[in-house]
Amino acid sequence: MHTRDAIYINGKWVPASGEGKIEIVNPTTEKIIGSVPVGTEVDVNEAVSAARSAFQSWSKSSIEERQGYLNAISAAISERGEEIAALITSEVGTPINYSRMAMVGTPRVVSRSYAKILDSFEWEEEVRNSLIVKEPIGVVGMITPWNFPLHQIIGKVAPALASGCTMVLKPSKEAPLNAFILADIIHDCGLPAGVFNLVSGHGREIGEVISSHPDVDMVSFTGSTAAGVSVSKAASTTVKRVTLELGGKSANIILDDADLAKAAKMAVYSCFNNSGQECSSLSRLLIPSSHREEIIQVISSTMERYTVGDPMDEGMKCGPMVSESQQKSVSKYISIGISEGATLISGGIGMPEGITRGFFVKPTVFADVTPEMTIFREEVFGPILSISTYESDDEAIMMANDSEYGLSGGVWSGDEERAMHVARSMRTGQVSINGGAFNISAPFGGYKLSGNGRELGSYGLDEFLEIKAIQR
Repeated sequence: MHTRDAIYINGKWVPASGEGKIEIVNPTTEKIIGSVPVGTEVDVNEAVSAARSAFQSWSKSSIEERQGYLNAISAAISERGEEIAALITSEVGTPINYSRMAMVGTPRVVSRSYAKILDSFEWEEEVRNSLIVKEPIGVVGMITPWNFPLHQIIGKVAPALASGCTMVLKPSKEAPLNAFILADIIHDCGLPAGVFNLVSGHGREIGEVISSHPDVDMVSFTGSTAAGVSVSKAASTTVKRVTLELGGKSANIILDDADLAKAAKMAVYSCFNNSGQECSSLSRLLIPSSHREEIIQVISSTMERYTVGDPMDEGMKCGPMVSESQQKSVSKYISIGISEGATLISGGIGMPEGITRGFFVKPTVFADVTPEMTIFREEVFGPILSISTYESDDEAIMMANDSEYGLSGGVWSGDEERAMHVARSMRTGQVSINGGAFNISAPFGGYKLSGNGRELGSYGLDEFLEIKAIQR
């Protein structure tokens, strides 16, 4: 059992003021694997006070000192990598190989990347008679999700440390245990007291306190669009900076001159990574009507070999949903897809064959999905791929942009210039061409209801900085 009975404030593990505990359920076994304390407004106030006090000295720390801590955190994540990967798989249900790569490998590299960014980052600039100075914004409240728990935490903590900010973190209640390991790592690294603070608890209770707190200078939130709206409203009374990384319903366009077999096969994986519980999932596949049968045949064959089951089994590609409520939500979307007339290609309602427990759903593919259908428009956050056909490049672009979201996207083509035209025409924060690899140094974030602000790379660092002009 991973039982945590204290929260981390001002460099110490202290009891939380709330009653009871939050139990963590393994979505594969449905068994309780640990618990964390219930923090309250009292704990948030103490954490913010500690962060405010620590900011005075930490904001003036040297670049070399910040680099040292960032590299130390990266090294410790690497050293404890297998432990962290297994823990996150038990919290979220992520297949273990993907957990090692994305849940551990990515945050390890991101932390180290900010140490490298500081080597050449320009903190000052001369503009005519002005000196333009970049300064840390102050105390940052961080509210993070369960689907990529440690990656999303490091994506905020690392640039905050690099910028000279102090912070209060509230991790997701579904997958908070990895955040406590990070707090252990940070404590062992000797980061000055108050720079990093961890308060676990229920989002509706302490998330609003963090967002509206007058001594919090910025809120960085990752989660659902509805929750992001609530964070923005709570933060508005203090006119603090808010960065939001929210939902997505991203389109993947296969053009008629693409390597159709490769594009179709990869379309499955780009939708079903992390069991489809990914905000940037390419969940809408747009294909030329002239190649419908060929592409669907490849996808059908791929799905026949697509394994679902115990995520600790290294041969599995898809694990369970994170919770029973998430399982019910995804199952409802499958039922809606069927009832609205989409063509079921693979999967469907019910548990995968041979599985009797756990929060599993069948990885599902629908064809003939039209823009008015629910599964075309709403974020499912599970392994459901919707396939729609188009007649021209312009129609494909129009369909891709026919969404209230704009987080990610994909284009497949044998002509790079043609693919680039489509990519530039998509109203979305990231686009991959022919499966272009994720780049941790590139800005990540979205248009429209997918949020505002950017994470990762130097663009992510800028979010934590204020800009001052000194005239002389």
